[in-house]
Amino acid sequence: MGFFSSLLENASTVKPADLQNDYGKLLAPNEAIEIGFKLVRDVFIFTNKRLILVDKQGITGSKVEYLSVAYKSIARFSIETAGHFDLDAELKIWVSSELQPSIVKKFTSAVNIYDVQRVLAQHVLG
Repeated sequence: MGFFSSLLENASTVKPADLQNDYGKLLAPNEAIEIGFKLVRDVFIFTNKRLILVDKQGITGSKVEYLSVAYKSIARFSIETAGHFDLDAELKIWVSSELQPSIVKKFTSAVNIYDVQRVLAQHVLG
């Protein structure tokens, strides 16, 4: 991930094998990582069972919050593709009956936002 993208807080793709090494201890039996993204220090992981958000807190990042969102609790989601002057794509996820999106993430143009949408559609729409 480039320095400029990091400053803009855009996510980039992380290899599932790297995520498995770092976060495999979070997985339930028969749960597998499908795709994941890194956003500066934070990570979000799409598994075959849920969405895991990893929030590294503080200056050192030694305190970490792991938020699990079951796909069945995702009410709706949207993607916004990158344009000519807007270099990032955006994902919004609404959990349960929230009026505002609960999760908003930006992606660099290196990430195919349609892949993210496909994983969500597969799991949320069943």
